[in-house]
Amino acid sequence: MREREDEWTGLMRSAISGDSTAYHRLLKAITPVLRATARRGLARAGQPIDQSEDIVQDILLAVHSKRHTWDANAPFAPWLFAIARNKLIDALRRRGKRVFVNIDDFAETLPGEAQEETASASEIATHLNTLPARQREVLQSIAVDNASIKDTAAKFSMSEGAVRVALHRGLANLTAKLRES
Repeated sequence: MREREDEWTGLMRSAISGDSTAYHRLLKAITPVLRATARRGLARAGQPIDQSEDIVQDILLAVHSKRHTWDANAPFAPWLFAIARNKLIDALRRRGKRVFVNIDDFAETLPGEAQEETASASEIATHLNTLPARQREVLQSIAVDNASIKDTAAKFSMSEGAVRVALHRGLANLTAKLRES
């Protein structure tokens, strides 16, 4: 692994000096590693790994556009992986906290039309109206209006952390009320 990092550092130094062949070799060498890193990061976050190629392209674009910021006296790998980590985090933030699950995997366990345990929309709305105003507003914004946490925070002049707390508390309260009825 150390040899690989030394090779990458040497290739990047040559590329910075204008050697386009070295730059192409560097990009070819780092791409499979970045692809594996992106897939691993997406899998850990419960996201589909088929989105990894977009992240790899974002990383490669950032490497290209920011290559002038790399310190030629420093190793290349830590600089590269810092960019990769930040691009992965950016991609996960854009996706929000959504987790994608193939519904076909659960087809036999999905409730039929006549299931009685499912809360009706009017029952949920009734319980929603009993929540404290801020929790109700945040739940409405995120769950019904499909707004992001960031947009909801701006809309109600709250921090994103406060929105997350209100959302969590609102969902917990709503769940408790639905279980009681």
